[in-house]
Amino acid sequence: MSVEEVVRLFFEKVRSGQEPDAAFSLMAERVLAHQITSENEVTVERSPANYVDHVHEMLEAYGAFSLTIQELLVQGDRVYVRWKQSGVHIGEVDGYSPTNKPVVEIASAVYRVENEKIVEYWIQIDREGIRIQLERNKVM
Repeated sequence: MSVEEVVRLFFEKVRSGQEPDAAFSLMAERVLAHQITSENEVTVERSPANYVDHVHEMLEAYGAFSLTIQELLVQGDRVYVRWKQSGVHIGEVDGYSPTNKPVVEIASAVYRVENEKIVEYWIQIDREGIRIQLERNKVM
């Protein structure tokens, strides 16, 4: 399986919330996740099990969301993906109570694949855009 196929399957099955348990076949046992929050880079170690939990948290917060890959580029062992995720705010998110209104997330990441498994990724999410939507939608 090519690096592109690994990442496409990851998005189609795992990240989309359709088959979160597919993480066990598409992710290494130890994945380094480099995350940018407020211009701060933090690296956390993820496992397929805690990524499955992460997907379930997204489903609890946004329901059965839709996810569309807007761009995908491959270079060597790395795959860049930019996507749009649309859901409905049905669970608490960052201290905001559910509003039952739409929320859109725009994000991108570079995934490094080794031996047909994701072993590392660098992700940026428009958290400020999400915060603005949650603030605008909150019930007064």
